[in-house]
Amino acid sequence: MTLDDLRVFVAVCRAGSLSSVAREVGCTQSAVSQHVKRLERETGVALLERLPRGVVPTRAGRILEAAAAEGISGLDLAVRQLRDLRDGHSGYVRVATGATTVRHFMSDAVVTFRRRHPQVNLEFRTVSSGRGSFDALTDGTLDLAWITLGPQVRGIEQRAVVELPWVLAVHADDPLAARPRLDAADLADVRLIRLPPNSASAAHLDAACADSGVRFAYDTSVADWDTALLLAELGAGRAVVPAVPGLPVPGEGALRLVPLPGLRPLPVGWAVRRWDALSPPARAFADTVVERCGRPGSKPPLSGEAAGQQGKPAVLSLL
Repeated sequence: MTLDDLRVFVAVCRAGSLSSVAREVGCTQSAVSQHVKRLERETGVALLERLPRGVVPTRAGRILEAAAAEGISGLDLAVRQLRDLRDGHSGYVRVATGATTVRHFMSDAVVTFRRRHPQVNLEFRTVSSGRGSFDALTDGTLDLAWITLGPQVRGIEQRAVVELPWVLAVHADDPLAARPRLDAADLADVRLIRLPPNSASAAHLDAACADSGVRFAYDTSVADWDTALLLAELGAGRAVVPAVPGLPVPGEGALRLVPLPGLRPLPVGWAVRRWDALSPPARAFADTVVERCGRPGSKPPLSGEAAGQQGKPAVLSLL
């Protein structure tokens, strides 16, 4: 009993004719008859009653026709859904990230992706640590994680998307606001707003400062970059932050951003279990973020072979 046998049998029951089905599928009437006879041999019952003008299903034939028609319909739907999934038209994408990351790196990409793939479900999850993200990627509960890149983790592939230069965020009235650039050593005696001490970005900044022989002092701690920027804009402190996409235009408003070109940039991008095993929707979303997250004044997004070889700071976690 094959799927073709069942398809032909259902078609014969609906058409009431072997010859018309033969014409429809482009084969001989004998071939159509062989499909039905094979089913009758395997079931051990007569499935069709031959009449002078055509055929009708027997009681057993009606039972098989109903079951076969329902099964074939379900299989055809599944095949269409699998085709849509393959082509990236449906399915879901589960991403580990937070509101700050979505705002600065993915807002435009989400809008673009939603327009291109309206049937795909996007699910954003907050994961408290990089280790948690890697565990979720490994066990299949997440597709993608947006991270600060670092050393290789077994079973996880990393792909850099952009390198973020560091800037000093200060109020427009701050004495440092007019400086065209600063060296890390210029901030040796300046008390700063500290980034989340358990975050990868803070650890990367500490490592970059160590490379320059400088250690920053802090008097305030915040939970995310946006809070540090807000405090600097209010004149309540100074903060060294990565130049994420979407920051204010230099010279406008109360916030000033002074470049710190001597500090090693912060590499950020995607972590996945296996890039070549991503579902088409997940790959499409990751590619859309790469496409849309660049910003004027920052280094361009990385791609291809070069992207896969970037990023080797001392830590790796969620931003």
